[in-house]
Parts: sequence; structure tokens; C-alpha cells
Amino acid sequence: MSKVTKESILKRAEDLDVKFIKLQFTDVFGTTKNVAIPASQLEKALDGDVMFDGSSIEGFVRIEESDMYLKPDMNTFSLIPWQSEYGNVARLICDVYNPDGKPFEGCPRNVLKKVIKEAEKMGFSMNAGPEAEFYLFERDENDMPTTDSRDYGGYFDLSPVDLGDEVRRAIVTSLMGMGFDIEMSHHEVGEGQHEIGFKYAPALTTADNVVTFKFVVRKIAMQYGLHATFMPKPLFGKAGSGMHTHQSLFIKGKNQNAFYDENAKYQLSKTALYYIGGLLGHARGYSAITNPIVNSYKRLVPGYEAPVYIAWSEKNRSPLVRIPARRGMGTRAELRNPDPACNPYLALAVMLKAGLDGIKKKTDPGDPVNLNIYHLTGKQKKDLNIKSLPASLSEALDELEADDVVRSALGPHVYENFMTAKRIEWDEYRTQVHQWEVDRYLGIY
Repeated sequence: MSKVTKESILKRAEDLDVKFIKLQFTDVFGTTKNVAIPASQLEKALDGDVMFDGSSIEGFVRIEESDMYLKPDMNTFSLIPWQSEYGNVARLICDVYNPDGKPFEGCPRNVLKKVIKEAEKMGFSMNAGPEAEFYLFERDENDMPTTDSRDYGGYFDLSPVDLGDEVRRAIVTSLMGMGFDIEMSHHEVGEGQHEIGFKYAPALTTADNVVTFKFVVRKIAMQYGLHATFMPKPLFGKAGSGMHTHQSLFIKGKNQNAFYDENAKYQLSKTALYYIGGLLGHARGYSAITNPIVNSYKRLVPGYEAPVYIAWSEKNRSPLVRIPARRGMGTRAELRNPDPACNPYLALAVMLKAGLDGIKKKTDPGDPVNLNIYHLTGKQKKDLNIKSLPASLSEALDELEADDVVRSALGPHVYENFMTAKRIEWDEYRTQVHQWEVDRYLGIY
């Protein structure tokens, strides 16, 4: 594969008749931002000379220190596979830099790159493969999203029951046009719920892919007059949307899975077991990052296949960490609590940091729990030392505050801005009077 250079991108943009380029980046909360430039400014952008006002981005910087620079990752250049009325548009995903030329510590992509470098120093590289679920809902006469899907399909159902089949095909086609290696797409458990699976990749590429995936899904849904939501629990009593994340470590410089040991128990290496131990040991600490909104904890309740209990297994889906049956190069751990509302850069950073900490400290994950934990009594769970994830965003923030390892992955800038915003979010939710309370109490008291 030929190396991507500034010259090769300039030529490709000319060959594709690109008129505009979106310079994309994310804020602390995972919202995609962009600065659009005409093709005539592409060379300047590739030199990292495009400036923007960082004080306008939530969680970035104060107004007196607002100048920030965008440094594109040349490997992310891609044609956006739908034409605007003004011509072809491409995108580049960028890192954010300070005026002094140093990486901005509040840039989520830089946060992940810092933890990736830590893994490399330990001799590892991380591969990750997320499964981001979403719902497709109708829009009303004012083009506002509703929670009506008019879709009564179920898990793996085939059209015409599955009314989202055509939309999924359009999404898959667009993603493949942007270089995605799509493995499958299907209707999920909920009415109007869908999943499109793409191949695992190195951690940074995976985070970029999640951001792109959400952007494409929303855009194609809009073209069909629908609203796509990655809200973790949009409907009461229905399946929530998760982002189960498969992850493995490979030995740096070798095509060798560090999690696989043919002669070990479960065929899992000590590295794998310690990594699992780290994921379990810091699960309560990183929940606020992997499950970052109030609504996340409406999904994390017993039932609906959502993981609540901090344990691991190779045989069932009720614990937090599942080890899929495949071994050899495909040996991996599946962390089941993340949801698609998370910032993928921060989520992968804290997952990797937790696993690396487990390896450093040789954290024993204990024996696998090959039982349906949902059917265990409280005493049985206590006897097996099975703890639970936080039950609310407030509790998760308290756990994050107490976890020095997870905090160190985020760095002071991201941690402080994230905590401040999320404490406000929780307080706004806590002090609201919700419709359920009115329906339940107004006529009684």
C-alpha cells in the first residue's frame, strides 16, 4: 500500500474534482465539528495552517486563549459519497493543536493517541471492533423526530416486515464508498432498531470509523425522511442500543495475537486474563465515559441483554465481558456496556488504559461466570463477588472521580471539563418534574 502524502492527496482531490473539504474534529462530548474550506485552500490545510476559534467549542478553551490549529490526518482523506449542489465534497479528520505547535490536551483524538503510545511502549497495539446499534424513526409534519418507527420487524427479520431494509442498504453502500469493510447488516431486536457491523481496525482508525459511521447513518436517514438516533434507550420497555466493543492486543511488530495461548486454560494467555482483570477492575470508574448521558442508565438495567454485572464469561452474554468462541488470531474480549452516545476516542482510551493497568498489576479476573447472572439471587451474586455497574450518571461520575487510572487516561483538561458539564447535566435532570411523576402523583396527592 503506497504511503499517503500531501502530493498524493492534492492529486486525488483534483482527479475527483473536489470542490470543498470538511476538516472534521470532535469536542469532548463526541459531537463532530467541522471547518469547511474550498479546494484552493487544501494545501494550506495539509500543512496544518488552518486556524479556528476554540473558545466556541464546548469543553475546549477560554476566549482569551481561543486560537487553535487543525492538523489533518492524511490517512483519513475520503470523498463523501453524496454530491452537494456545489460539487464533490471530501473530508479529513484532524487533530487539534495549540499555537505553540504542541498537541492540544483537550482534543479527544490526542487523548486516545497518548494511551496508544503507552501500549506501544509496553509492546502492544490495540485492535477494536464496535457494534453500534441505532433506531430509525419517522419525522412529523414539522420535520421533527418522533419515536414512531412504523416498523414491526424483529431480530434478523427480512423485508417487507423490516421497513428499514432499503435504508440500511443505502447506508452500507455509502460506507463502502468511504472505504469501510462492512461485514453484515441486519434488523435488531427492537422495532425500528438496526445494526451494521464493520471490520475491526487499529484503535485510532476504529474511533474515526465510529464518528464517520454515525455521520453517514444520520445523513442517509435524513434523505429518506427519517431520523436516526444513537440514544441508548429511546423507548420504554424496548431494547436499548449498545456499542459492544470487541478488543484485542497484538504484539508490536508481529502479526501475533497477544491474547491467544494454545496451551493455556481457555486458550487465553496471561496477558488476556490480566487485561480482562483491568476491564473489570475499572468498570465502575470508566462507566461515565462509556455510558456518558442520563439516558445511558435507562439501558443498563437487568434484562434486554444489557450488561449490568461486573464479571466475565466465555459462554453467555449476561456478564460485562464476554469472550467469543473464536481462538487464534480472532481471540478477543467483548466489553458489552458501552453505548453509542459515547465519544469513541475517549471510550477506547479508557478501555485500553484499564486493560493495560490490569497487565501492569497482573490483575486476576477470577473464574469465568458461565451462568445467567440475571437468574442468580442477591446472595448468590454476593457469594460470587459479582458487583454491579453504577445505576445512574451521578453514581458513575462519583466512581470516575475516585479512579485515578481512568482520570489519568483523560488528562486534567478533558476530565475537568467533562465532569463540570456532566454534573450540570445530572442536576438539570434531577430537578426536573417528569411526565411519569405527574401521571403517577398529581391525582393522588
